[in-house]
Amino acid sequence: MPTADTIAAVATAHGRAGIGVIRVSGPSVAQLCKALMGDLPAHRHATLSSFCDANDEVIDQGVAIYFRAPHSYTGEDVVEIQAHGGVAVLRMLLQRCVELGARVAEPGEFTKRAFLNDKLDLAQAESVADLIDASSSDAARSARRSLTGEFSERVIAIRDLLIELRVLVEAVLDFPEEEIDFLERHQVRAKHEAIRDRIAVLAQSASQGNLLREGVQVVLMGAPNVGKSSLMNRLAEEDVAIVTEVPGTTRDVLRRELVISGVPIHVLDTAGLRLSDDPVERIGVERSLQQIELADVALEVVDASASAARTTAESAFSAPSKAIKIRIINKIDLTGDVPHVESGGDIESVWLSAKTGSGVELLRERLLEVIGRRATDEVPFMARERHIDALKRALASVERGNQEIQSLELFAEELRLAQRSLAEITGEFSADDLLGEIFSTFCIGK
Repeated sequence: MPTADTIAAVATAHGRAGIGVIRVSGPSVAQLCKALMGDLPAHRHATLSSFCDANDEVIDQGVAIYFRAPHSYTGEDVVEIQAHGGVAVLRMLLQRCVELGARVAEPGEFTKRAFLNDKLDLAQAESVADLIDASSSDAARSARRSLTGEFSERVIAIRDLLIELRVLVEAVLDFPEEEIDFLERHQVRAKHEAIRDRIAVLAQSASQGNLLREGVQVVLMGAPNVGKSSLMNRLAEEDVAIVTEVPGTTRDVLRRELVISGVPIHVLDTAGLRLSDDPVERIGVERSLQQIELADVALEVVDASASAARTTAESAFSAPSKAIKIRIINKIDLTGDVPHVESGGDIESVWLSAKTGSGVELLRERLLEVIGRRATDEVPFMARERHIDALKRALASVERGNQEIQSLELFAEELRLAQRSLAEITGEFSADDLLGEIFSTFCIGK
């Protein structure tokens, strides 16, 4: 899809660096290069060049690499200017590009052009941003798998099976006299079930990948002085929170980003839940209750050595929320209990000592299990909520089709809806406003 304008942006992070890169893409790249550096560099060759202003004075000297369309990231003519990474130098070079007819690129516009020019499908384009934002090695590997097209290939393979089945169904609708033994002769049920199973497996892998991208919010809650801050420090493996014997030391929500087996975990240590006349502490308790409502996992920390009532904490713990709830029986170093996981009733309990670290590994393992991160040698695909939603809708359509298989018209419609949902993932079917929303989240220069 040819574009009429040329775009330019600084493609490296803001700030001082040894090297900074300006990327330019569009139909007037050749003319811009000749005006900026006196000549058009050879295709895909690093060329030492002087970059000059309108008065032919040298702004900087560096390396220019020219990529001729369609053999470039965007599918258009592209030049990447590698200069010294000073803020002023890059600003002057970008301004010079604008003077020569380019405009400053919008966030994600280079990748959007790559998508529109069929260099990437939509799932691959999104994985570019995910690779940049990856906060762990597993997340980076997962995003890389999606960027190379493995996720899209799985989606397309299922789509092709749906198309094949739709062709059979549409053919028998055109020749109704064939409908009698159609299901048995063409093994329609077996093919339909195989499609359903493949979508379910892919949806599971996508959900795993989404964990690597989004992370999980875990809230520590409980009465004052039960060891919430000590447990947070133990999980973080450093002194993040202040720990004292004085109840109510934590007044506000403390946040810490952890990575457990490749999964980003956002741990929040909340103020101790108790009735208090201290207005600051009351605000802290209110904020704690708000965070509990939003949490993916809520850990109620209980002092194993105390017999005092936990009415405030238990009330909050039993309140309706979407959070998975685990009770942490802490301070077993004072009671002589051994670390273990206790199942029974509605809430599972993990017995541990935040002070000594005994049993904390059990908690890490349980966190991974309850959030659905299963141990596997295969790195999952990086996926977004919209991918998971599309896969769920495709699966629902296929399952409804199983109920309507005796009515071929309804069966065919459910197959069509399933194919349409899968097409949304790769961008074969996508609304312009969806594209705008996706690419606006990218960094400028990408």
